[in-house]
This record gives sequence, C-alpha cells and structure tokens, in this order.
Amino acid sequence: MSDRREKIGLRLIHPVNGNSKEFFFTPNDSATDVVNHVFDNWPQEWEADRVSSAAILRLIYQGRFIHGNVTLGALQLPIGKTTVMHILARETLPEPNSQGPRNRGKTEESNCCVLL
Repeated sequence: MSDRREKIGLRLIHPVNGNSKEFFFTPNDSATDVVNHVFDNWPQEWEADRVSSAAILRLIYQGRFIHGNVTLGALQLPIGKTTVMHILARETLPEPNSQGPRNRGKTEESNCCVLL
C-alpha cells in the first residue's frame, strides 16, 4: 500500500455493534469501491453482523446516503486525514424526493446523496 498520507482515511462506524474500523482509499475511489472493499475485508470485530452481499451495504456521510459512482474526491474529503462515516446494511434507499420540496433546486446533491 502507498503512503497513508496520500490516502483518505475512512473510520466506518457499524451502527449495530457500535464498533468502528479505519480503511484507506484514494480520492478516485467511489462509494461502490468502498463498500466492496469493506465487504471483502470484513473486520473480525463485526463478524457477528456479516452481510451476505456488498450490494446491501450503504454509506452515510453528514446525514446522507452516499452511493454509486460518487467518489471520495467529489465529496471533498481531505487527503491524509480521517473522515467518519456510518456503514449499514439496507436493501433499499429512500426515494430522493422523499423529503418533499426541501430538495427542489439541489440537483447536484440529489445526484450523489439521499437525505435521511
């Protein structure tokens, strides 16, 4: 692995057991890359809560679901620092318009994230 100072640290908190684990990624890594990596490198401390598929893992950052091809760089996460996110298993995401009129006019945000 390259120098961690050139990576984005993600401290992922598992909401079921409250444990956290730190992983390192590049700014070009997407939300899909993150959940696939976590699934493939499932922490031993989380073993009791292992999921059957990476496809049901969801990231939450600043109250929003982060998914798909949204990169860590697009979220402007600082390189060489650690950012906290939650990770949980959820089959579906809320509809982007589930917050009603509050989301109108925020097309850039609605393309990357879903408000909780």
